[in-house]
Amino acid sequence: MGPAGMEVFDISNPTAPRSLSFFDTSGPCSRGAHFVWFVDGEYAYLSSGMPDFVPSHPKDDQIVVIVDVKDPTRPREAGRWWLPGTGAGDNAPPPERHQRWDFGFRPHNVNVYPQRPDRAYVGYLDGGVVVLDISDKSRPRMVARLDYHPPMPGFTHTVVPLFSRGLLAVTDEAVTEGCQDFPKLLWFVDASYEPNPIIVSAAPLPPKEEFCGRGGRFGAHNIHENVPVEASWQSDDVVIGAFFSAGIRAYDVRNPLRPEEVACFVPPAPPGSPAGAIQMNDLYVDERGIVYAVDRHRGGLYVLELCL
Repeated sequence: MGPAGMEVFDISNPTAPRSLSFFDTSGPCSRGAHFVWFVDGEYAYLSSGMPDFVPSHPKDDQIVVIVDVKDPTRPREAGRWWLPGTGAGDNAPPPERHQRWDFGFRPHNVNVYPQRPDRAYVGYLDGGVVVLDISDKSRPRMVARLDYHPPMPGFTHTVVPLFSRGLLAVTDEAVTEGCQDFPKLLWFVDASYEPNPIIVSAAPLPPKEEFCGRGGRFGAHNIHENVPVEASWQSDDVVIGAFFSAGIRAYDVRNPLRPEEVACFVPPAPPGSPAGAIQMNDLYVDERGIVYAVDRHRGGLYVLELCL
């Protein structure tokens, strides 16, 4: 369906947002855009299909797209990248499909930070963790990849660098109910030697037996992404995430080999929830340490004070 893509708004008057332009990514093989990262005022980073991109497999239909929005009235494509073998006509062979859970080889989050403006940190679903060199935005190239699927069941969602620690915080999203795709974890990756990142630990979750029967999903999803703006909390020592039925959880990672849970919040099931349990889906932490978290279905917004 179209139109699909990214719309740019003027919010100088926040009570009356005004549309400036639309970057259309719809096409015969495109489901449009999913994720948008925009923090520097110049470039937006999308996980999206494109009008002219044809995947080698229907589930591999989204790619990394870099959009130049220096002129917000005329956004234009600056560059694109996809995992070799996932585009029709690629010289590389297509990746081997996962036998039990085939979620697809496509990007989910594409995060770029001022500490390393030449790098994009990509959660690539069944393709694992991908680090791109974007110093030339017209020709992104892969500088590192960590793929631990299988044996893990795929769907790498978010990759957040903890720059002062030489670490990556990585989530694999739980996407099935009743723990069918267990385990879906928050991983910590030593990225101090960029060409060869390695997993060094995983955040401890409560017992599977305690949560799998509650209903809905259980496992990792989103984490606070240290968004590089003044209104965002920043920490390389504490990682806070949303874990569906396991609520909101915070981990001290000063010893990355043994992350320690330091706080959690698990409210009861919202009335009328189709899952029958809380399904904490996403969160954001502001510069004061106030946590804003949302339930996936009917729980609404939870506002929490971070006390560590």
